[in-house]
Amino acid sequence: MKVGFIGLGRMGTAMAGRLIEGGHGVGVFNRTPEKLKPLTDRGAKALRSVKQAATFGEAVFTMLTDDAALMDVVTQPGGIRESLPKGGVHICGGTHSVAAIEKLNALHTAGGQILIASPMLGRPDVVAAGNATTLPGGPAKSVEHLGPLFAAIAGRVVEAGSDPVNAAAIKIAHNFVLGCAIESMGEGFALTRKFGVKPDVFYRVLTEGLFACWAYKTYGKFIADEKYLPAGQRAVNGLKDANLALAAGEAKGVPMPSGNVWRDRLVGAIAHGEGEHDWAVMAKDQARASGLA
Repeated sequence: MKVGFIGLGRMGTAMAGRLIEGGHGVGVFNRTPEKLKPLTDRGAKALRSVKQAATFGEAVFTMLTDDAALMDVVTQPGGIRESLPKGGVHICGGTHSVAAIEKLNALHTAGGQILIASPMLGRPDVVAAGNATTLPGGPAKSVEHLGPLFAAIAGRVVEAGSDPVNAAAIKIAHNFVLGCAIESMGEGFALTRKFGVKPDVFYRVLTEGLFACWAYKTYGKFIADEKYLPAGQRAVNGLKDANLALAAGEAKGVPMPSGNVWRDRLVGAIAHGEGEHDWAVMAKDQARASGLA
């Protein structure tokens, strides 16, 4: 298949790379042109505008930082809403608010276009290795037709349902659970350290017992080693995820008390200049609050 791709940060580059490796024709656009070269060197076609990306193939992917960037690319003159043909498909791969996906779906429906929200579960390195999960949510026929694209990007494809909002809600809830797990690990490490337990001992107890899974092993290791750079998921993006979860809960009347603790630890880390650190740095903020060096 041929597909346009807009947004070449670390995640977008990993996703577009997977599509190229899967044998698909990929046209790439980014507002910072130098980010195109690693993909054009691998066979992607450099595009000069959002319009070219929206009309390059059977669908156009976006992988953008936040709601504002997404809506700008969609609604600007020559943007996706204006350029995508009737029946054309916009695959939104980023992590966005429920409200933004609802608005985006309404805009595309009014234009006779199709929205599939397909957020990723996994860090960029996991995506690049083909071990991530994607959650396509949208009209079943379109999801099925574009299945080869989703299969090329992710090792696991879980259809979220016919409403794109379902995919956004699952991604937000998934990040909520993961973020709270990391925050609670930070509390556990701080508590045991106060009693003189070495971090690597507590790490082994966790990851060789009830919590022997990728999330606890990966983020627990960061905490035990106090190594938060380079970042996979930056603290500033983690804060965005926390705010998305709290907003979604408020919109539907779902109390999320753990979300407030998660958010506050991220705010504390960012206030200490650690916004570009991995979001596991919230454990460092917990350690500071516990009187640990």
